[in-house]
Amino acid sequence: MMKSSSRQGGDKATIFILVMMGLENIGFITLMFTAVLYFYSVMHFDLSASSTTTTNFAGTTLLLSLLGGFISDAYMTRLNTCLVFGVLELLGYTLMIIQSHYKKLQPDPCNDSKCVKGGQALMLYTSIGLFALGAGAIRGCVPALGADQYDRKNPKEQKQLSRFFNWYMLCTTLGATIGITIVVWVNTHKGWDKGFLISVICAFVGLLIIASGKPLYRVRVPGDSALSRILQVLVVSIKNMKEQLPEDSNALYENHDQESVLNEEHILHTDQFRLLDKAAIIPAGYKLPAKWRVCTVTQVEEVKILTRMMPIILSTILMNTCLAQLQTLSVQQGTLMDNHIGSFKFPAASIPVIPLIFMNILLPIYEFIFVPAARKLTGHPNGITQLQRVGIGLVLSAISMSIGGIIEVKRKHEINHHGKRLGLFWLSFQYGIFGIADMFTLTGLMDFFYSEAPAGMRSISTSFAYLSWSLGYFLSTALVDATNSVTSKIGNSKMGWLEGRDMNKNHVERFYWFLAILSVLNFMNYLYWASWYSYKKDAPINMNEENSLKAKSDHTEETGSDKTATPN
Repeated sequence: MMKSSSRQGGDKATIFILVMMGLENIGFITLMFTAVLYFYSVMHFDLSASSTTTTNFAGTTLLLSLLGGFISDAYMTRLNTCLVFGVLELLGYTLMIIQSHYKKLQPDPCNDSKCVKGGQALMLYTSIGLFALGAGAIRGCVPALGADQYDRKNPKEQKQLSRFFNWYMLCTTLGATIGITIVVWVNTHKGWDKGFLISVICAFVGLLIIASGKPLYRVRVPGDSALSRILQVLVVSIKNMKEQLPEDSNALYENHDQESVLNEEHILHTDQFRLLDKAAIIPAGYKLPAKWRVCTVTQVEEVKILTRMMPIILSTILMNTCLAQLQTLSVQQGTLMDNHIGSFKFPAASIPVIPLIFMNILLPIYEFIFVPAARKLTGHPNGITQLQRVGIGLVLSAISMSIGGIIEVKRKHEINHHGKRLGLFWLSFQYGIFGIADMFTLTGLMDFFYSEAPAGMRSISTSFAYLSWSLGYFLSTALVDATNSVTSKIGNSKMGWLEGRDMNKNHVERFYWFLAILSVLNFMNYLYWASWYSYKKDAPINMNEENSLKAKSDHTEETGSDKTATPN
C-alpha cells in the first residue's frame, strides 16, 4: 500500500535519491575496485588471497542487498531502512580510517597469505563487515524507493519509471568516476586513511540529503513478509496436493472486495506451474478463506513470477564473474604497466574510470537518442525490452574477456622479451567494452525486476540484480581456486595459472579466454530462458473498480489528505 498526496512523488522526489546515491557511490565503488590493492599493499595478502578476499568481500556486500530489500518490504519503510543501515556503513568507514592510519594496527610484511592475525584481523573484518552490511542493505532498498515515486498504471509515469533507472545508473557512475579518480589519487599519494575520510564524508552528506527529501516521497507502507507469502503458497499447495484443479481458472480464489481492489495489485492467472494453483483451491468445508489454508490467485502468481525470474538471474551470474576480474586481476595488471601520461603518473587503480566514462557519455545518448528512435521502430515504450538489453550486455562481456586475454599476451611479451612496460591504456579496450555491457545489463535487470515484481516484493526483487552481481563474485573465487588446483596438476611448472605474486610468470590470459568461452555458452543458455519468459500481466480495472478509484481520488483532492492509499 502506498501513502501519498498529489504533491508527492515524481521527478522532484527522485532528485534527492539520485544525489544521495551519487555521493554514496563515490566511496562504495572506489573500495570495490581498490580493495584488492588495500589487501595486497597494506594488509600484505599475496596475489591469490588479495583477489579472493576482494571478491568474497564484494560478493557478501552485494548479497546483503537482499536483507535490505526484505526488511524494507516487510518491516520498515525504504527510507528508514536506508538511514539505519547508512549509519552502519559510516561505522565501517570509521574503523577503516583508524586501521589505515595507525601502523600498529597493520601487519608486518610477510610471505604468508595470512599475515593479518589477532586484533588486527578482528578490526579488519569488523570494519569491512559493517561496511558490507550497511552498503549492501542500502542497495536493496534505495532503487525501489526511487521507483516508488512513479505510478506504473499511469502511461506517462511508466515511461518516467524506465528513465529513472537510466538516471540512477548515470548518477552512480558519475559518483564512481569521482571516486575512481580523485579518491584513488588521494589513496595513492596521501594515504588510505585520507581517502576513506573523503568517502565517509560523502556518504554522510548523502544520508542528510535523502532524509531531507522525506516530505516529497511517496511512501510504501511495509506489508506482509515476502518470504511468508511465498511459504504460504508452497505449504498450502502441498496440503492441497490431492485436490483436483478446476477446469475454469476463474473458480480459483481471488479477493475482489473494495479494499483489496484499491490497495492491492491483482495479477492475472497464468497456465505455467499449474501445480502451484492448488494453493488457490478452497477446500471442501471452508466457506471463508484463511491464511495457511488458501491463497489468492495473485499470491500464487507472485511465486510463479519469482520462479520465472530464477533462470534469468542465474544466466547473468557469469557476466559478473567477468566483472570481478576487472576489479582484481586487471587492476593488478595495471600496476605492472607504464602509467605515465607525459609527466603525470596515472594511478593504476584508476583504470576502471574508463568504463565509467563510457557509461557517462553513452547513458544520455541511450536515453535521448536511442530510446526514441527504437521506440518508433519497435513500438515498445522503452525502445527495446529489458531482457533484450541484458542479452546485449552478455555478448559484450564475452568480447571483453577475449580482448583482455589478447592484451595480457601482448603485455607479457613486451616485458619478458623487450624489457618494456606496455602502456596502461591498452587496458581501456577491455574496460570500455565491459562498461557498455554493464550499462545495458545492470539497468536492464533493475528495470526488469522492479517492473515484473509483485508490489510487496519490489525492494527484494530489485536487489536480485545485486544478487547476480554477488554470486558472480563468489563464482569468481571458486573458479580461481578451481583453476589453480587443476592447472597446477597438469602444467610442467606445477604452478596454477593464477598462483604466486609474479603476474609475468602467470597465465592470466588463459583464464580470460576460459571465461570468454563460458560466456558464449552462457549466452546461448540465456537466449533459451529469455524466449521462454512470459511478462507479467496486471489484472485490468473494471468499471466498478474505476469508479471506486475515481471517488477515492476526488475525496483525496477535497481533503488534501496525505494518508490516502493509492494503488501502486
